[in-house]
Parts: sequence; C-alpha cells; structure tokens
Amino acid sequence: MTLEQKIGQFFFPAVFINDTEENIQETERLIRDHNIGGLTFFHSRASAATNYETKKKVILNDDSCQRLKELIVRYQKCAPTPLLMSIDAEWGLAMRVEKTPQYPYAITLGALPKSQSHLVYEVGKQIGLDLKSVGIHYNLAPLADINNNPNNPVIGYRSFGENKEKVSDFALEYLRGMNDVGVLGCLKHFPGHGNTNVDSHLGLPILEENLEQLLANELVPFIKGIENNVDSIMIGHLAVPALNEGKDTSATLSKSIIETLLRKQLNYDGLVISDALNMRSVSDLYEKKGQLEWEAFNAGNDILCFAVNVREGIQEILKNASPQRIEESYNRLWKCKEKVGILNENFNFIQNSTINFDFDKTSELNLKIAQNCITKIKDNQNTDLVYSAKANNSLAKISLYKNCDNSFFKNLSPNLSSPEFSFEIENEISLTNLEENLKEFDTLIISLFVPKAKPLNNFDLEDSILEFLKKIFSSKKCILYVFGNPYVLQVIPNVTSALGIIQMYQDFEEFQQAAANQLLLDSECQGTLPVTISNL
Repeated sequence: MTLEQKIGQFFFPAVFINDTEENIQETERLIRDHNIGGLTFFHSRASAATNYETKKKVILNDDSCQRLKELIVRYQKCAPTPLLMSIDAEWGLAMRVEKTPQYPYAITLGALPKSQSHLVYEVGKQIGLDLKSVGIHYNLAPLADINNNPNNPVIGYRSFGENKEKVSDFALEYLRGMNDVGVLGCLKHFPGHGNTNVDSHLGLPILEENLEQLLANELVPFIKGIENNVDSIMIGHLAVPALNEGKDTSATLSKSIIETLLRKQLNYDGLVISDALNMRSVSDLYEKKGQLEWEAFNAGNDILCFAVNVREGIQEILKNASPQRIEESYNRLWKCKEKVGILNENFNFIQNSTINFDFDKTSELNLKIAQNCITKIKDNQNTDLVYSAKANNSLAKISLYKNCDNSFFKNLSPNLSSPEFSFEIENEISLTNLEENLKEFDTLIISLFVPKAKPLNNFDLEDSILEFLKKIFSSKKCILYVFGNPYVLQVIPNVTSALGIIQMYQDFEEFQQAAANQLLLDSECQGTLPVTISNL
C-alpha cells in the first residue's frame, strides 16, 4: 500500500443500517476510493448521537438485521482491503438492531456476586457469537468507566458500578468471552467517564482529579485491561486539566493523555480508537474540513471513529504526519485484522446465509443472571406479609407503566391471587380512580416498570406518579419491586417508608419470573447494589 492508502485504513466512518440507496452508494465510493479500514454501524441517522439535537423520530424496521447482513456483504465486496466491521453492542445487537437478542445492562451484571462472574463471560461470548453471525468482528464495548457520580447523564446503567475491582474483573470477563469466539473488544472511555455530570454528546465534561487520584480509581480497570492485552481502548471526549497543563482540551485531542499517559506511563501499545468525532464536544472546534481528523490522529488515536471528513482528513494526515507514525498505527490495526482472521484469503465474512440466533440460550442465560442479581434492599418479612394479607382479602397488586398482563403478575397469580390494577399513561382521572379502588386494601405489591434507563426527566416518571407513591407508602403496607435503573429510587419521595424494596434492574420476562419466584418462596437474594443510592 501507499502511505495514502494506509492512512485510509484509520478511518471508520459511521454507516446506517436503515439508510437511503444514495447514501449507501456514497459509502461504497468512500470504500473504493479511499481504502478505509472499517465501518461503524448505527441503526439510522435519527438514532445516532446527533439525534440529541435534531430530535428526529427513530423509525423501527423489523428487517434491520437482515438488511445489516446484506449491507456488510455489499460493503465487503467493494472493499480493496477487508473491512473491520464495528458496532456499539454493549448489551447485544439489540442496542442497535430490532428483533435481535438482548442481554442485561452492565449495571445489572454489576449486581451479581463475584462468584457468578462466569455469567459476565457468557454474556460477552454470546454477544460475540451474535455479532459474528451478521459479519461484525469488533464490538466497541464494554465500559471500563467507574460509575461514581449518581448525576452522570450518559454512563449510569452502562457501567458495571462504582467498585473499581468489580468493574475491572467484570470488564475483563466480558472481553474474554468475546475474544474466545473471535471478536475484538474495546475498553472505554479513557481515562474514565464515570465521575462526570455532562453528556459528552452535547458538551465537554471536565474531570477535576489529578494523576494520583486517577491512578487510584478511574484508571484501575484500564491498567488491568492493559495487563491482560486488551484489543483496543477508546478515548473519551472529556477534559482532564491536571494532565494537560491546566487546559480544558478533550482527551481525544490530547497528546499528554494519549501519548504520555496511556502509551508511555501505562505502557500500552495496542489499538487506540477515538470516541465518535461527530459529538458536539469536539465536532465544532475546527472550521477547516479534515483538521479535526488530523488533530485526533496527531494526539495519538489510531482509528478515527465516526470521521465525517474522510477525504480531507486523509490529505491532512498525509501532509502532516511522519511515515513512522503512520506505520505504527497501520501495524496496530493490521494486527487486529489478523487476529480475527478477516485477512485470510478464504475467510467467510458471513458464516450462515440465514440468521439463526439462539434465543432460547439467551433466555436461559438471562434467567440465570436474574436469579443471581436480585437485590433485597429492604425486607420486613415480605412473603409472610403478603400471604397473611391474601388470607384476609386485603392484598392488591399494582403495575406501574405496564398493564396487568405482565409476567410478574402471571407468575404470582396461581399461588397469590388478588385484585390487580395498573397505571400506564398519565391520566389524572385513572390515577384518582386507582386511589379510590385501593381504599379497601391495606397491603400492596407494587411493580414499577421504570420507563427509561437514563435519568433525564426523572426517568420519565410523571410528577403525579411520584406523588401517588409518596402517599401510598405512608398509608399502606407496600412492597416495591423495581424493574429498571436502581438510581430511580433516588427520585421517589418517601421510598424508605415502603416495608419491602426489591431491586430487579431489568423488565425482561426472565427477570419478572425470577422476581415472582423470589417473593413466593422467600428465597435468598444474591445480588448487591452496584452503586450507592443516596436516600437509602
């Protein structure tokens, strides 16, 4: 290859599964004309990070997975050099693609006891197998961020928790699972995005810690990853002034953070990939097209993820970079392509003509995780209480944000039948009616299906529901099952007045089934909260 062709390998532009034929052909031209190294798949333009500003509606497509597979074949066929296909699949292909297996969020896995870390390995392995089945060999996951800021708007449920040792161990298990089936992994977001309160899609978070503090906490999972030969590390769009002569420069553009800290001090010689270069914290910094791509490469990134200005970026790097630096990045990427076998002459990019996900195996794995991550936050003999209330006809069940035809209630009903009520959408009349209907019952099993995983707008819980819960906890004997992000407990007023609180983390069928069995049998709960909840 010429130097220019080698530089092309550093570019991983974003591609969209549900895109127009015109856009697809433009991507094919980029691949043919510039010898780009790989692609990063998103569901659609509306679902990518820029949607935070455009607010475009994501149009779902049940055929997305088949379309993804066909696009991968099409793009590989026109590539002068085999492409390394990548995707963000932290909790499986389902993060980006409809009708595909979904696995629990990292925060859910973080609730598992360390003795069950093999389940995290299995998640990594199954995600790897799912990705390979559609032709993807590089997963931009897992997070190595330590979630030590409850106000973090973008990490939260995507992190294994706030314990540096557990985050390190579980991230390595996840990586090992993927590697064992031939898929590359990535620790992100270096040097640590956990203790931030700004969404880097929209602005630049600033870490106030010094190097000593970072080495004692945020950097621990990355150091352990380096010791275990992690395939790649993603640099986060966040500033650490203490490492950058006091400047608020994004780590993605900081030589002192990538070259000095990561390469020299931590002795990492693996692949470094930038976070998406279209994110607002860096995308508007330079007027000249290609300048951002050059600055990111010059800072030490080998792969330029979501690079927008491919043609101009290649020319800027060609004009400014030394041949030695180009060779170093090229060799790192080439090693990764060799590792997954895509450079082999007879490599089969798509292993099967039809997509056959093992949904039964996914369900079996999810059930095991559910059974082991159940977290008992508060217990006043919950099981005895509800059976006694049933005998006195004073027990009722309430489902919030899901109708009564849910697996939790279905699994409870044969042994614990009682009147059931639900609240799904904001409606003052229905909420008033619900309060009226509950007057004759003194004991309530409340299942809260948290509407959103992100904390924005109180996880989309209406003020009226929060007020309802506040009153009901004071006036009734309540046992609360939370199917969702545990940080929601911080926004529920008077939650400590509930007699029982059980944290379930996900609303999957398997988690509802496990919750019902736990209540009926009063079984021991193995899970522990992976984060600190301030009001408990």
